[in-house]
Amino acid sequence: MRTSSTCLRRLCAAAGLCAVVAAAPIAMTAQEATFHVDVKLVNIFVNVTDKNGSLVGGLTKDDFAVFEDNRPQKIALFERKTDVPLNLTLAIDTSGSVRKDLDEEANAARHFAHDILQPKDQMSVIEFATDVTELTPFTNNLSQIDHAVGGLRSDFATALYDAIRLGSEGLGKRKGRKVLVLVSDGDDTAKSSTYAQALEAALRNEVMIYSLIDVPIEASAGRDTGGEHALITLAEQTGGKHFYVSDGGLDKAFAKVSDDLRTQYLIGYYPQHQVPGTDFHRVVVTIPRAAADEFSVRNKAGYYADTPVKSN
Repeated sequence: MRTSSTCLRRLCAAAGLCAVVAAAPIAMTAQEATFHVDVKLVNIFVNVTDKNGSLVGGLTKDDFAVFEDNRPQKIALFERKTDVPLNLTLAIDTSGSVRKDLDEEANAARHFAHDILQPKDQMSVIEFATDVTELTPFTNNLSQIDHAVGGLRSDFATALYDAIRLGSEGLGKRKGRKVLVLVSDGDDTAKSSTYAQALEAALRNEVMIYSLIDVPIEASAGRDTGGEHALITLAEQTGGKHFYVSDGGLDKAFAKVSDDLRTQYLIGYYPQHQVPGTDFHRVVVTIPRAAADEFSVRNKAGYYADTPVKSN
């Protein structure tokens, strides 16, 4: 009897151990399934203007509605006049068509950097003509930036879309708000990167483009209105804005960019009910309580599904 009892206890213990071993993979599988749920916060920077074009800065979370691919989303994050660090690349056209404006561009760029940069912010400066050249990497050292914009050198061609693509890729490696400020007439003559490649690079890297359009001769028969339209559309699609330098000069255009960046809303949401197999998700932000013409809401057109969405 003792032997049988002992055997029985051993069998029960073994059975219990087997049960634990058998249950372990199930527990691990459940744990792994929970751990690998991949829901990313989508961040949208939003600007709102009224009928007169004035920036509106007093709205609340409840004023906004967000739609992804026409499907409503729940706002999980909301900030007014966001203090998210600013990463800004200033890209200056130094081609022959804008050569006469280089001194003005350098002075205005210095004023802009001194006005907008806070200790937590970083700026890089690139120039583009036949090639794209980085004059200074990201820094908040104003003396370094002053020196960089003082080194502008002109050349013949205009690698505009290369500048947008390379500038966006550089910004994409950073956290926070990512802004590319372009000073150009919009005439791309290098023909290396295309408009579509430039726009995709900006959207994939979550870059807002601000286009400061410097038209050399307004009534010139050779004026590149197609290039100007490209700069306008790039800004619209990425949530930025365009300004004509002729409307008050470059200093005023830079000041408008600064005001725009200081009066932004940050809206974040975790995508729900996504359309399967969609490469590019379109995002629309509205203010439901307002009449259709009361406010103008500006944000990026959307984001690519295969691009990691980083929280700030």
